[in-house]
Amino acid sequence: MAALTPEIVSAHGLSKDEYARICKVLTRDPNLLELGIFSAMWSEHCSYKSSRRFLRNLPTKGPRVLQGPGENAGVVEVGGGMAVAFKMESHNHPSYIEPYQGAATGVGGILRDVFTMGARPIASLNALRFGDPSHPKTARLLEGVVAGIAGYGNCMGVPTVGGEVAFDASYNGNCLVNAFTLGILKADKIFRGTASGVGNPVIYIGARTGRDGIHGATMASAEFDQESEKKRPTVQVGDPFMEKLLLEACLELFKTDCLVGIQDMGAAGLTSSSIEMASRAGSGLLLDIDAVPRRETGMTPYEVMLSESQERMLLVAKKGREKEVYDICDKWDLAHALVGRVTDTGKIVIESKGQAVAELPIAPLTDDAPLYDRPRQRPAWQDELQKLPELPPVTDLKAALLRVLASPTVASKEWVYRQYDHMVRIGTAVRPGQGDAAVVRFTGQREGGVAISVGCNSRWVYLEPRLGAAHAVAETARNVSCVGGEPLAVTDCLNFGNPERPEIMWQFEQACLGIADACNALATPVVSGNVSLYNETEGKGIHPTPMIGMVGLMDDCALHAKSGFVAAGDKVALVGGKGSGHLGGSEFLKVVHGKIAGLPPPLDFAKEKATQKAVRDGVRAGLVKAAHDCSDGGLGVALAEMCFEGGLGCRVTLASKLRPEALLFGEDASRILISYAEGARAQVAAICKAAGAEVEEIGQVGGAALIVEGLVDASVAELRAAWSTAIPSLVGEGIHQAALETVP
Repeated sequence: MAALTPEIVSAHGLSKDEYARICKVLTRDPNLLELGIFSAMWSEHCSYKSSRRFLRNLPTKGPRVLQGPGENAGVVEVGGGMAVAFKMESHNHPSYIEPYQGAATGVGGILRDVFTMGARPIASLNALRFGDPSHPKTARLLEGVVAGIAGYGNCMGVPTVGGEVAFDASYNGNCLVNAFTLGILKADKIFRGTASGVGNPVIYIGARTGRDGIHGATMASAEFDQESEKKRPTVQVGDPFMEKLLLEACLELFKTDCLVGIQDMGAAGLTSSSIEMASRAGSGLLLDIDAVPRRETGMTPYEVMLSESQERMLLVAKKGREKEVYDICDKWDLAHALVGRVTDTGKIVIESKGQAVAELPIAPLTDDAPLYDRPRQRPAWQDELQKLPELPPVTDLKAALLRVLASPTVASKEWVYRQYDHMVRIGTAVRPGQGDAAVVRFTGQREGGVAISVGCNSRWVYLEPRLGAAHAVAETARNVSCVGGEPLAVTDCLNFGNPERPEIMWQFEQACLGIADACNALATPVVSGNVSLYNETEGKGIHPTPMIGMVGLMDDCALHAKSGFVAAGDKVALVGGKGSGHLGGSEFLKVVHGKIAGLPPPLDFAKEKATQKAVRDGVRAGLVKAAHDCSDGGLGVALAEMCFEGGLGCRVTLASKLRPEALLFGEDASRILISYAEGARAQVAAICKAAGAEVEEIGQVGGAALIVEGLVDASVAELRAAWSTAIPSLVGEGIHQAALETVP
């Protein structure tokens, strides 16, 4: 076998020091297959070598937590002997290179992470970031990613019930595709990825292995450059129909007692699944690489071990129970093969044609992988960035409101979610666009369910990472409370630039501390997650984006609040106060003044909890009909959006000494607009008082206009037109009609 050159080692994403460490561990040089295995397992994507030390700051335990980080998904108990498994993961790099398949296989991967725990997936969400709307790649990436998510999720029969989409020039060269899935399972029937029991069979099931996705994990651990477009072979190809068969077969297997452990073949494929299962059990594995089912001829052991072909699982069964596994696989028309045995050697030994082609100790590949304490430094430009410039007064607040509503980040996402099947399985109680969070009933139940929200204001994290990340937790919890849910636990997807730059690692450390601050304060532990680094192109990084997925419990899904006004004559109130008119990092500042500057608003956790409890209790009592968080665009946008769902206007009075634009567009935290019947006024006030939350009645629902006394008087139709056409225009829909309307 040819000697490994420095060029080969470098092409595998390994440094000189890392290669020297491998040679020391083995007391010899590795062969190419062994080098490939180390490359995959020591990649940022698999080893978290730059991030692990900071993830330890996150709270991961709680009275409802049945499984925290370290498995395929987190599991939280929800009562009645049931639990939910959920996780969020990134598929950023593949989606930029090949948007349809990158996004589709991201959905497929997160579905497998959830159902490998023994759960039936009942809901998916996504959080997407794209570049400036005028950038030549933005429309193509948006269309391709949304089509990929829809194409896979719709075929799987799992509803896509919500999500978040935002646009900023920092994502021009690196879009973000973060996929979330939640499933339901019995609390005492959790399956884990473990390979225990010496002599137990290791069985491969699912799609056959091809050459797609080789080096996918390594690619996801490097920044982009001008050559990145040539990396299409490292993007996997998905088959949702095969995944549906795999899902049903796995759920049938879970009903037996023949399984010891099961693991999705995700990043690094057979390599990571086998090694991680052995690591968790403290065991070893003997694999026969020739037994792996393939769809291409002439594949080498290197290609088979590092392929990231989709829709595959590796499981360990009880010895003597192999036929039960094979029979179920045959029923669902899945390829299957006995590919190895569990050993007690603490090593993975891979054989081909009766000869060992790789022999590696497990521990150095997993728990003893490199752990870096990379330099961290607050950027020199951070102080200047946080200075809020003097802003000229806005003379036309209606025009400013129209501009903010037409910002693609704020505007209606109907063009996106109308492509998703959000009603399959008929469990969706609050659909996309109807509420601040999605609400999904538990399978087979009329009452209980979950409220789910994903989100992150990346501008705020860019301006002050610790505070911005804390806001991401608080806002997603607020969204859950707005529909009547009790926030339970968090999954995160931490998207950052190159960790070898001290300012990026400073952002990362601060963001982890901010998430910990908020999760501790709100009692929402982090039970699963993902880190995505090297989101850079030619040295330009994305805004730090620690995406948060919040899961809340609904005792009765019928008692929920939507985000739009329900009936004329209802009263409108603001819970949490008018705030101080905070414009730092606001959508108004970016859209109207073209600036990203200042500090995010302060976050008072006691006030946050009181505001959320007041609204949640009001919704659960059947008193609060509509509830909407004041976030991007402030009170002006929140009021307008509440008018859109039912086409009902409102008239409100906001007595304040604040500058009009600060009052209307300030994004102060911990504020929720609500509406309720006039007869419920005293009860709502009592609930808010009991929760310790400030509440002020500010107006009434009715008419066809949004009237903020002395500030704005605009028809709902005019405001809605600006809000509803921004994204269709971005992708080219509606252009011809607009052109016709300008013809004399």
